[in-house]
Amino acid sequence: MITVNADGKIMVRRCLVTLRPFRIFVLGIGFFTLCFLMTSLGGQFSAKRLGDSPFTIRTEVMGALESRGVLRRMSDMLEMLMKRMDILARLENSTDFHKGDEARFPLDRFQPAAGLMERIQAIAQNVSDIAIKVDQILRNSLLNGKVVEGRRDQCEVPRDPKYPDCAGKVEWMRARWTSDPCYAFFGVDGTECSFLIYLSEVEWFCPPLPWRNRTAALPSPPPLPRVQAAFQSDLAHLLELIGTGKESLSFMKKRIRHLAQQWLQATRRLELKLKDRQRDKKHILIHIGFLTEESGDVFSPRVLKGGPLGEMVQWADILAALFLLGHSLRVTVSLKELQSHLGVPPGRGNCPLTSPLPFDLIYTDYHGLQQMKQHMGLSFKKYRCRVRVIDTFGTEPAYNHEEYATLRGYRTNWGYWNLQPTQFMTMFPHTPDNSFMGFVSEELNKTEKQFIKSNKVSSMAVVYGKEASIWKVQGKEKFLAILNKYMEIHGTVYYETQRPPEVPAFVKNHGLLPQHEFQQLLRKAKLFIGFGFPYEGPAPLEAIANGCVFLQARFNPPHSSLNHEFFRGKPTSREVSSQHPYAEDFIGKPHVWTVDYNNSEEFEAAIKTIMRTQVDPYLPYEYTCEGMLERIHAYIQHQDFCTMSSPPLPPKAKSPAMQSPPSPLALSPNATHLVWSPSASRDPHAWPPVDSLQVWVSETRHSCTETCRQHGLVCEPTFFRFLNKKEVFLQ
Repeated sequence: MITVNADGKIMVRRCLVTLRPFRIFVLGIGFFTLCFLMTSLGGQFSAKRLGDSPFTIRTEVMGALESRGVLRRMSDMLEMLMKRMDILARLENSTDFHKGDEARFPLDRFQPAAGLMERIQAIAQNVSDIAIKVDQILRNSLLNGKVVEGRRDQCEVPRDPKYPDCAGKVEWMRARWTSDPCYAFFGVDGTECSFLIYLSEVEWFCPPLPWRNRTAALPSPPPLPRVQAAFQSDLAHLLELIGTGKESLSFMKKRIRHLAQQWLQATRRLELKLKDRQRDKKHILIHIGFLTEESGDVFSPRVLKGGPLGEMVQWADILAALFLLGHSLRVTVSLKELQSHLGVPPGRGNCPLTSPLPFDLIYTDYHGLQQMKQHMGLSFKKYRCRVRVIDTFGTEPAYNHEEYATLRGYRTNWGYWNLQPTQFMTMFPHTPDNSFMGFVSEELNKTEKQFIKSNKVSSMAVVYGKEASIWKVQGKEKFLAILNKYMEIHGTVYYETQRPPEVPAFVKNHGLLPQHEFQQLLRKAKLFIGFGFPYEGPAPLEAIANGCVFLQARFNPPHSSLNHEFFRGKPTSREVSSQHPYAEDFIGKPHVWTVDYNNSEEFEAAIKTIMRTQVDPYLPYEYTCEGMLERIHAYIQHQDFCTMSSPPLPPKAKSPAMQSPPSPLALSPNATHLVWSPSASRDPHAWPPVDSLQVWVSETRHSCTETCRQHGLVCEPTFFRFLNKKEVFLQ
């Protein structure tokens, strides 16, 4: 029988009890070590991914250095625990645990403890081996990091004549790189090399660094193959693209629904005209800047209160035409959406876009143009050739050319964009310098036209003006009194509770009418009369299309930015001779009468003549759905401001003695004007085609526009490059 000392029993029991939780603790430490090691090594390998910047490598290496210290401390802890267990094991043979030869513990009582110690020793050895391997990996990473860091610290500004602005841009970056977070987004950290990397790879002011070739970004994928645009036959998806949340958007969607059948019929007619002609499908962004909250959006709250709707009418028609022509559209009315679609980096807008512009064309207005310039950085200059600016009143070249405008005093808040003048698209054909975008008016069929003619009330007049402020025009009492002698006067002035005091008592005011009710009113009325404002809106064309005669005031002197507050600041010096110059010049009598309202006799005579005159509803083709579709199709297919074409070569000189080539123009058969010479070369892709060119001599003080109109032509600035030659003037 073996006897055991009582103190020895207690000590052994304590030791065994201590070993059980210690075993769990050791397993936990081992598991944690393994997880931490995998994370650390994973970070090292992830730092090696192609395309990561050297800044990322440096950051992750520093984190790994900390993990190496943790591994060493864990190894030291395990070694310390092993030493303590070794002390406990040695206590087994001490005299404190037995007395005499007979006092022995069975060895199998301590076998579990001995096995645990062996496992602890194995874990400690494994951790030590892992720490050595990690240390080797980190040393290699640090060596590579030091090479990169050395290069970063040793970069010098290159002196390359191909990059003359490099040194100046680096100097600017030293002083201002913290002014916009976008620089840090692209990896700039204040070192000389980070400046050069940014200026050579993100911007293009410095030459690429040779040692960056291996880490340079992969080349851009090749452009996608051209896709044929297919005419659309359902406007439902367009209505979804326009979105909700604003009264202005609701108005545009209602207009598109109202004209849907006319749009679809016009689309089918144009499809038959073009047959199988190749039409490239474009990716188009439509950003309506004046409806963004950042621009104030003064239009949406006034939609239901008689505010101006002309801009929204035009935008609704542009959206419908682009969609039906089969192009891919994105519509935005917020700055946040614009930034997202363009790929604007975070910051204040000083850096280029994060990726190539994904749109072939961008339709916007002056507000949107300003927003794009503020947030696209250098990318705005790169991609501005793709922009089309919807500009109601037009922008003349003198205001558009920044240097000329500055030197000659033409600077305004809306000019000096240095675009091609034809990138500005107007509501009416004000000037040949800009492109005519237009809008559409509802077209009547033969039955509707006949019904209108038979139901006209010759003594009924409707006043052009939905806001009470329009009725404050000076002298209105005089000519309204004359008009009231012959006609019943109707108004559509907005009011909430009380009749506007500006509207005379003899005027029958219907309040603000929905569009279809306003159309019905025009179909009954004989006369649609303007008070001089608003300028150049769509309503007169709608009235003429519904069989009304439009009567407007002649301005003497003409209104312009030099003498009228409304035009002041606009990028044009155009003189407006009446409320609606297009109606005066392109339509005229009997549909349009322009008289001096201050001359009572002239005004009264015009009223009497209008009442006796029978007119049919009339709508110019360019303001039909088909006309607008045809026009926008031509612009998209032919206008390319990113790759300007050179003029065709003139015919070769027959005589070597000639010092200059002959003119590509020749006299017409009747010798009244010049035409393109049959022997001159032609560019088959030129638009407009050169064989449509005619050159006429203007009378004194007659502009190109006036002279061309006299001959049933339009003035085309594209042809000016052929005329600005001595040989042509001699002809």
